[in-house]
Amino acid sequence: PGKSSWPELVGTNGEVAAHIIEKENPKVSVRIVKEGMMVTMDFRCDRVRVWVDNYGIVKTTPHIG
Repeated sequence: PGKSSWPELVGTNGEVAAHIIEKENPKVSVRIVKEGMMVTMDFRCDRVRVWVDNYGIVKTTPHIG
């Protein structure tokens, strides 16, 4: 239940996007990640990564994984 991706958040502030994701799907853990940072490649159905640029703007569609 709940949304699994948020394409409408591309181009918005990462902090705002994280808040919206948590509100729309409270079962997921949201992490803001800067472009270029290393992360694990495992799939998790309870995690959403919000990839942001140096200005804190969402660069790719946040989705569960």
